[in-house]
Amino acid sequence: MKIRVGFGFDVHELKEGHPFVMGGVKLEHHSGAYGHSDADVLLHAICDALLGAANLRDIGYHFSNKDDRWKGISSLLLLKECVRLIGEKGWTIGNIDAMICLEAPKVNPHVPEMKRHIAEAISISEEDISIKATTNEKMGFIGREEGVVAYAVCLIEKKA
Repeated sequence: MKIRVGFGFDVHELKEGHPFVMGGVKLEHHSGAYGHSDADVLLHAICDALLGAANLRDIGYHFSNKDDRWKGISSLLLLKECVRLIGEKGWTIGNIDAMICLEAPKVNPHVPEMKRHIAEAISISEEDISIKATTNEKMGFIGREEGVVAYAVCLIEKKA
């Protein structure tokens, strides 16, 4: 069995009155992540981790923010496409571990639903997905609620 590890990172600005989608779940909050797609930082970080592990470049290479096909698209669809791409190279997902960094809204109550959305989208067990959240202790752009960050690592496997 051949294994690889991938790392992903994403950051988006928060804008007043904009929808806040995280892990495929719409969170109630006065501001939301702004971007070309639905700006789901968690799923974007996971996409980059998977693509990087399979040596398939990054999310921007496959889904350019200059391409109107991806304007406003659900990042769950982008994640499905990333899984298809790594599958074409013979890789399957072992596990995903992710961390979200933001001051508000509170993410923990939504983690089970996020895991369910991700597991359904990419056909893996919820037990193979870990999602954690932390604050930035009111420091920096995250602490001022100007932006949100997500990190992800994944393990992918291929029969040798």
